[in-house]
Amino acid sequence: MLKTAVIGVGYLGRFHAQKYAGLADSELIGVVDVDPQQAQKVADELEVPSYTDYHEVLDQVDAVSIVVPTVHHYETAKAFMEKGVHVLLEKPFAATIEEAEELEQLSG
Repeated sequence: MLKTAVIGVGYLGRFHAQKYAGLADSELIGVVDVDPQQAQKVADELEVPSYTDYHEVLDQVDAVSIVVPTVHHYETAKAFMEKGVHVLLEKPFAATIEEAEELEQLSG
């Protein structure tokens, strides 16, 4: 069973969370959003915990979807990739070419 989480649960992130929750081989362990009300709304819908800081799930997951504003892609993806977590990163990949190249290197 793959332990999953979604970082950023606005319109598109909510969709990601619904899909992970419905997969037979995925255990959605929680959703994360800087807006506590939005995080709780999606968490209640899917009956999972909500968090407001991605660091709270960093050591709990095997895979994440990162669905946050582009300016936060690099920092968020890097934190999970350095822990060996599989990352699905929404486009655009990063805010700068340099950030994208570093994330590519981290992906192995």
